[in-house]
Amino acid sequence: MAVRKGNSYQQKKKKQQSIDTNILFKGLIKGDNTALAKAITLIESSRPQDMGLAEHLVTNCLQVETESVRIGITGVPGVGKSTFIEAFGTYLTHLGKKVAVLAVDPSSSITKGSILGDKTRMEKLSKDPNAFIRPSPAQDSLGGVAKRTRETIILCEAAGYDVILVETVGVGQSETLVHSMVDFFLLLKLAGAGDELQGVKRGIMEMADAVVINKADGENIKAVKHAMTEFKRALHLYPPKENQWIPKVTSCSSLNNLGIDAIWEIIVTFLEGTKEDGHFEDNRTRQNKNWFLQTIEEQLKTRFFDKENVKKHMKEYLIGIENKTISPVLAAQKLLVQEDIQ
Repeated sequence: MAVRKGNSYQQKKKKQQSIDTNILFKGLIKGDNTALAKAITLIESSRPQDMGLAEHLVTNCLQVETESVRIGITGVPGVGKSTFIEAFGTYLTHLGKKVAVLAVDPSSSITKGSILGDKTRMEKLSKDPNAFIRPSPAQDSLGGVAKRTRETIILCEAAGYDVILVETVGVGQSETLVHSMVDFFLLLKLAGAGDELQGVKRGIMEMADAVVINKADGENIKAVKHAMTEFKRALHLYPPKENQWIPKVTSCSSLNNLGIDAIWEIIVTFLEGTKEDGHFEDNRTRQNKNWFLQTIEEQLKTRFFDKENVKKHMKEYLIGIENKTISPVLAAQKLLVQEDIQ
């Protein structure tokens, strides 16, 4: 009898959770920011009972047709990403756009804590009724973006946001991952601090659709002009992009709201061209396929390390590595073989 009551309770609980998911979805498509915040919290949850609900919600949101643009913004710490995003986001809301900012805070590898202070750094934008700022801890996610950033983008688009800005921590590994989930990739740089010399390296420059020299004000104007010349020369060294877009170099003063409009004009021109020749949709499709493959890798890794047998042998091999009785490579091979056999 007690078991039947337990089953009844579990069924009732499951039903209630399903109803909550449907309510969240209805709130989302109505543009309810409270529902959006709750939905993001749900998909960021690592609890097994939340994962199925989260996927159901994301699947529903994928069915919502949108005309959004996803913009990745990266740059070294201190380049002024938060100040730029506030100026850029405010400019867009004045144009009548709804702007969502997914600002990822660095997490301590020791305490696992993060500052989560983007709302205080973007005080003006955080009070804008047409803006939504969601700071999320990067935790141990490779690339300086939260593990559920892609899903969060989908939720924001379903909630009616026209422009999704994805900020990274700018730690050097973030660019490739962010590039794989946005339509336009913007690289913020500084002038007069030796930073422009890093720009001539391959990789980040090849991914950038626009290079913006920030803090173009006061006595820094001369250095900014010099940096722009250097970046333009560097960009000529690289082969044309697949979509034939030639990356643009410009400057701005986020503090004084100068040059912000020119950056949006560059993005609009880019979107018009890539939508016309089909590269925009092709890129979105390619990104979804990469999302699929990366999710498989992530889940395989999680399932592997969650197995009790793996946990048990991991401890044994770690002791062996510490005592130098086995090499890390051989230990890894043995652990994988043992798990394959069982």
